[in-house]
Amino acid sequence: MWIAQTSAVADASRGAGEGGWLLDPELVDPAFSQTVAGGEIQTAFPPPPPPPAPPPEWLTSLYEAIGRFFDWSAPAAKPLMWVAVALVALYLLYHFVPAFARWVDALRFRARRSDADDADRAGAAEAGAARALLAEADALAAAGRFAEAVHLLLHRSVEDIETRRPGLVKPAITSRDLAEARDLPPVARGAFSRIARAVEISLFGGRAIDAGAWDQCRAAYADLTVARNWTRA
Repeated sequence: MWIAQTSAVADASRGAGEGGWLLDPELVDPAFSQTVAGGEIQTAFPPPPPPPAPPPEWLTSLYEAIGRFFDWSAPAAKPLMWVAVALVALYLLYHFVPAFARWVDALRFRARRSDADDADRAGAAEAGAARALLAEADALAAAGRFAEAVHLLLHRSVEDIETRRPGLVKPAITSRDLAEARDLPPVARGAFSRIARAVEISLFGGRAIDAGAWDQCRAAYADLTVARNWTRA
């Protein structure tokens, strides 16, 4: 302000000395003060903006964790890139090279056929064991020993459940508990229940197992040996 006022007075004196019109300082000072007081002329620098607030601590920790992850995974980035390139190449070969696609399909078919053959062999072995058991039970029934025959079916049924549902058969579990187990599929549970009920009636109810009861238990055990009866509905 003082510089501006001095400049104005100097200009007025120079103008007066050069023969121009005279500026009266008494008129200049009030006008200058009034102009500056209006606030339209900047007379000082504005204050600097406040520094930006630091990011929250959780965001800083997240950035650091991401950085550590990339540092840790950097050695594996190149092998992963080559794996991705190989997968893309195989995908393109399979969809655009018919000979390669036929070769892959043949491999998949042989793998499925091998799995099916293994399942068939396991099923054949299981069916053979079931037939041997039924033959033994039939021999007991033919001799009139129906209770022993049904007991044999019950013991083998428990073994089948233990094989197909590992962990379900426990040392202290009873036949009635197994017959009510929710982990058994409905068909298998119903078949086992018929055998277990016949044995329970024979042991605790004092009722003899006759030929009709034996036939029902034998049919129930036949249902229990069918693989699809062990699938849930």
